[in-house]
Amino acid sequence: MTDTPPHGTVRPGGRTARVRAAVLEAAGDILAEHGFAALDLAEIARVAGVGKTTVYRRWGTPGALAADLLADMAEQSLPRARTGGVDADLRENARLVVRSLTDPRQGRLFKALIAASLCDEQAAQALHRFYAVRIDEWAGCVTDAVERGELPAGTHARRVVAQVSAPLYYALLNTGEPLTEDVADRAAAAAVAAARAGAL
Repeated sequence: MTDTPPHGTVRPGGRTARVRAAVLEAAGDILAEHGFAALDLAEIARVAGVGKTTVYRRWGTPGALAADLLADMAEQSLPRARTGGVDADLRENARLVVRSLTDPRQGRLFKALIAASLCDEQAAQALHRFYAVRIDEWAGCVTDAVERGELPAGTHARRVVAQVSAPLYYALLNTGEPLTEDVADRAAAAAVAAARAGAL
């Protein structure tokens, strides 16, 4: 649900897009390496090789910059699976989450953004929007499954998708349980079982 294209991907779109891409890449690197407290706009401008005035004028605060980074990550995230079966679709979702959270850079970046959301309202709202976008993207797996008769009518698609990733984030942030493909598969299977039982 959270996977993004390879680090360093720059989309075309003129100077403004290039500046944004450079600043967001620098911000992501600093967040992943040092956390939200180190997100200094002047330092990001230096690392990105752009004018400090440009960064202050466009973003203004570390929270706004973190919010734009999350918006960019949502835009670049991979589309949902379409395997033709809900078990496989949601298994792909869970594995995608695990790949993102265990990626050396991406995993640290998500931890930093989650930490930022606890102390900065802009970052919190942006994180909520990010997950809303990703859950809505994958909810189609569940609505398709209902139409195919794999899940009961009235199944809440967004709750099912959230149920897939919830134990994975819990392991990342609370228990420290290693995130493996097997853990991902169990999370997906539990969510599907709950949906089939009418619990979601």
